[in-house]
Amino acid sequence: MPRTSCGNPRCRREASPVSSAPVQQHALDCYRRAGRIASSCREWALDNIRPGVEVRHVLETIEQMIRDEGAAPAFPAQSSRNHVAAHYCSAPADSLSYAEGDCAKVDIGVHVDGYVGDTAGSVDLSEDGRWGTLIQASRDALTAAIAVAGPGVSVGQIGAAVERTIMRAGFEPVRNLTGHGLGRWRVHTAPHIPNYAENTDACLHAGSVVAIEPFASTGRGYIRVEGKAEVFMLTKPPRKARGIDREVLRAMESWRGLPIARRYFLDHDERAVEEAISRLARQGALTRSPPLAEEPTAMVSQSEHSLYISDDGVEVLTA
Repeated sequence: MPRTSCGNPRCRREASPVSSAPVQQHALDCYRRAGRIASSCREWALDNIRPGVEVRHVLETIEQMIRDEGAAPAFPAQSSRNHVAAHYCSAPADSLSYAEGDCAKVDIGVHVDGYVGDTAGSVDLSEDGRWGTLIQASRDALTAAIAVAGPGVSVGQIGAAVERTIMRAGFEPVRNLTGHGLGRWRVHTAPHIPNYAENTDACLHAGSVVAIEPFASTGRGYIRVEGKAEVFMLTKPPRKARGIDREVLRAMESWRGLPIARRYFLDHDERAVEEAISRLARQGALTRSPPLAEEPTAMVSQSEHSLYISDDGVEVLTA
């Protein structure tokens, strides 16, 4: 699940949470298990996303597969299509289906005891394979980024590898979406990992876990908000709980700051849920993650892996 970037390195530094301390053995075991589950779900999704299949069916099946493994979603499963690059998450009654000609993405997060695995992939639903080179560009960019990654490596070097690979294939990287660090109960921590050759002092550190996620576009390589947010996140306790349904607030708090979706609250009164979202957002205690889209005529592909950075190199957790 990508971070958005305003394009100003100062803004990103201020917005990025502090990166987590080097992981211990229990944490690493959890990261590895979360990564294996996420990888299995990704491969199932890429095999089962087909024209005529409902998007919500795929997302809800992924989340049930995660629970069946004794883990939990680290964020709501998402599947964006065509010019929508990220954060499309089905509403509770969403009937949208995949169509022939789609370039479909799937973005999956899993946590085990709070430790997050994050992965994504793309599938070409055209009969003539027209999006194959676009999808291969993001895959090749991810491979190139992993080859560069390691302790002490500048995130700008990783971004340069992504940018060079995608542009060599004839496409543009999406420059205001980035990879990110992963932590316990945190999908986004420092450092942000750009998809272009940014001039920055930030680097990867041994003992950390990060997600690298190149996006390749047939358009300009910039996204904007498009549509209603179905994903949101409680970022801090509300200043005032008056007027907020206690059961809804308790349910939100149970996710411990991880992103959640409206369809997680089907057992609650719909008006109470909407009122809680609205009041919490006005207080600055809740953030929304709306769909992020390129220009309407563009197509976007995505690939993503989670990596453990060790003293000896890199371990791909979601391979």
